[in-house]
Amino acid sequence: MTSKSLEAPNWKFLGLQSADLSIAVLSVLYLVGIVGILLPIHPDFILLTPLNLLVSVGLVLWYHGEWQRKTVLYLLIAYLAGFGAELFGVQTGLLFGDYAYGRVLGPKIWGTPLMIGVNWLMLGYCAGILSNTLLGQRSFWLRGTLAALMMVGLDVMIEPVAMAYGFWSWEGDVVPLQNYLGWLAVAWPLEVLFAYWHPARRNKVAVALFCLQIIFFAALLIF
Repeated sequence: MTSKSLEAPNWKFLGLQSADLSIAVLSVLYLVGIVGILLPIHPDFILLTPLNLLVSVGLVLWYHGEWQRKTVLYLLIAYLAGFGAELFGVQTGLLFGDYAYGRVLGPKIWGTPLMIGVNWLMLGYCAGILSNTLLGQRSFWLRGTLAALMMVGLDVMIEPVAMAYGFWSWEGDVVPLQNYLGWLAVAWPLEVLFAYWHPARRNKVAVALFCLQIIFFAALLIF
């Protein structure tokens, strides 16, 4: 059963398509984020990260298009799998290695921020959409594998930035190879499932957001 999605706002009177305006808004948000963290504008500016994540996810999902039950189910699975993996990882050190979260991502349960599940959901969705865009009608196994590898590649950029700005910390200040293998182990089934359930899904706001994530962490890493 399908249900018609909410109609996105019409910004044509400004000479812009609504998706283009959302991409512009996200671009400004991430630019402000880069400047605000690097200057810094305020010592607690980085604590706005959870709000930025929620706005990002909201704008991306607004342009998902026609919603189906399996889309809602996928988002729920992605959140629970991501949060559950992180919770297990923090408590045991068996999945990603020995690490602990700081205060940047907000409230925690058993040492694990509730927002980390939102981050997995967001990155999983955006990577899946980008893989669909790049590979078209290729098999869901291939599209899912590419999406998972893109997520791991992004995490390579995220880790040193996250350590430097207090998102989380690693024992000995060293990111183990185990972390990236753990990311792949969690991301791969999620991305294969996304590719199987959403073979033709496109969303240019999601593609833009994944690219903005790369730019954001690259800028913080370089500067």
